[in-house]
Amino acid sequence: MPDPIFAEPRLARIYDALDADRSDLDAYAAMVAEFGARRVLDVGCGTGVFGCLLAGRGVRVTGVDPAEASLAVARARPGGDAVRWILGDAAALPPLQVDLATMTGNVAQVFLTDDDWAATLRGVRAALRPGGVLAFETRDPARRAWLEWDRARTHAVTDIPGAGRVESWCDVLDVSGPLVTFRQTYVFETDGAVLTSDSTLRFREREEVEGSLRATCFRVEDVRGAPDRPGREFVFIARTADV
Repeated sequence: MPDPIFAEPRLARIYDALDADRSDLDAYAAMVAEFGARRVLDVGCGTGVFGCLLAGRGVRVTGVDPAEASLAVARARPGGDAVRWILGDAAALPPLQVDLATMTGNVAQVFLTDDDWAATLRGVRAALRPGGVLAFETRDPARRAWLEWDRARTHAVTDIPGAGRVESWCDVLDVSGPLVTFRQTYVFETDGAVLTSDSTLRFREREEVEGSLRATCFRVEDVRGAPDRPGREFVFIARTADV
């Protein structure tokens, strides 16, 4: 089940306003040109920012996400009718033949078990044409990003059109090996409503990710950094291994 931040309609509608800087997508948009991709699968597409960006440039985009509330925002976005939106996950996609598959925004970390991660990679591989490329990011565990997810550093008050002032912050609840659980809290000034969203992410080492890609018949071509977050992310570029 998707986390409430994505699945609760009231939270999904304010998600983009609270995460307005999407310069992280610039590198992925550049990859579309780099790999000559005309058909793109966006796994964990969320509210559709990336999908609509690409569709506006003439790319045929399929976005898949398990959160209906997020997809409702995506469909209503300008240009949203140019994207094929699928409610579900990458492990159970309809037949596709895309040139490039992406997982932006650290989507790769939401797959907590080895089985779920492997099923996702197999589903993506089946959707790629021979020689197709998978590009995704995941945080470098050595940087211990969760140490910055305390209330003092994350507290904000945001004026959101249609929602009013929203106070938000994050608290880390548990760190158990590679799993980090945290709670995001949102207070709506208009009616005093308090909504929370608990999430768990898995921090995989680079070698672990590379091994999982090889095990699902991908060939790792490059491991890059994220230009907007230098030294913090692994950006994996993998190609189907049958070419």
